[in-house]
Amino acid sequence: MAATSSGATVPQGRKFRMRDLFEDARVIQMLALGFSSGLPLLLVLGTFTLRLAQSQIDIKAIGLFSYVAMPYSLKFLWAPTIDRLDVPFLAKRLGRRRAWMVTTQIATALAMVLMAFSDPTNSLALLGLGAFLVAFCAATQDVVIDGWRIEAAGTDMQGILAATSNLGYRFGLILAGAGALYIAAYGGWTLAYLIMAASMSIGLVAALFAGRYDRKRETVEAAEPPKRASAMDRMRRAVFEPLTELHGRMGNALFAVLLLVALYRMPDFISGVMANPLYIKLGYDLPQIATIVKLVGIWVGIAGGFAGGWAISRFGMFPALVTGAFIAAASHLSMAWLSTGEPELWRLAVTVSIESLCGSFAGIALITYMSSLTTPGYAATQYALFSSLYALPGKLVAGMSGFVVAAYGYPAFFTMTAAVGIPVVALCFAVGRVPERAKASVATASGNPVEAPEISPTGIPAATARAQT
Repeated sequence: MAATSSGATVPQGRKFRMRDLFEDARVIQMLALGFSSGLPLLLVLGTFTLRLAQSQIDIKAIGLFSYVAMPYSLKFLWAPTIDRLDVPFLAKRLGRRRAWMVTTQIATALAMVLMAFSDPTNSLALLGLGAFLVAFCAATQDVVIDGWRIEAAGTDMQGILAATSNLGYRFGLILAGAGALYIAAYGGWTLAYLIMAASMSIGLVAALFAGRYDRKRETVEAAEPPKRASAMDRMRRAVFEPLTELHGRMGNALFAVLLLVALYRMPDFISGVMANPLYIKLGYDLPQIATIVKLVGIWVGIAGGFAGGWAISRFGMFPALVTGAFIAAASHLSMAWLSTGEPELWRLAVTVSIESLCGSFAGIALITYMSSLTTPGYAATQYALFSSLYALPGKLVAGMSGFVVAAYGYPAFFTMTAAVGIPVVALCFAVGRVPERAKASVATASGNPVEAPEISPTGIPAATARAQT
């Protein structure tokens, strides 16, 4: 049994009920907070690269500008600070979590305003600074919202809140993708970014009305050794012990596992930066891109997520992991095919559908795999390591993608990204079953069964539904 915020007890792991949407305010609040998490992402990635491409910015520069989104991959570096420091003035009135949410949401909106009034042709550096500030503030907001979600509910509600958050996140992506492009097509980029900045008020209102769930620091300090542990001791327990536990459980296979995590989505991260410039070069206009890529693509991606969750439940994690690695990389050949033809809408729809379906399937498989690698007690730190690692190498390499396109052209570039999938599939066969073997040995030694990750209604592991961003 688990306690709810009202003090009642409910069975752990209970299924989602439609009346939860109306009876529990946390569900609606999580929907709005998920929206404010998803909204900024495309404004510094896909929508941002479209704005640059439409302004005739050099393809090499567009590739380099993908680095402004690096805070999303490095947020684990300053995440511990969020639990240690209070926002002056606001923390006493709103609580630590809510104060940080309000602060980061306002800061994100102000950075969007800076982007709105920065012209790529005349103020490219200022626009890049605005994009970096949006990414930094939004990534920090994600850390705070994750912390609020975990502390706001017991295990009985985590699946529901994670699924609801993911739904809100998708709504944010749709507005920042299709919505921003439609507005830009008819009202200009300044208006589009100003409306996006105003839309952050949805999350702001949710943060102000959200419950005050802050774990007391005294409980953390009480768990520390007597006489106050040194900073080095706290660092060792917080960082090194989870890593030592991973190596002790997996042995040297851990290094191959980390390599697999780092490479699994690399083809998607590399090719994604050049997709929007390709659409502009072929002659597709903003309303067409908004409809096919940002609307159809999002919903096909949701279907791909459901397909991935179903495949994991039906066939197991390992077959889904191998399948996802193969189809996600192979789907980039459709981009190579698109780049060699005329700008026909049916060709764009086919390509985007293939890419979105396969990419989302692979994303669910990887999230489930990473979740299965963690151990209770160390799950947060271990998962933070994996979720940062899976995005970081791809984003580092993606910055050079413009130089490859400039030298070899789009067809060769997307063929190269598809070829990256060959060693990834080989690694899947080599270490894809490591979590099963490692946890089986732990279960045998302890005499306790080890459960597979819970799959939420969206097909995503319940505790990590939003991590694929």
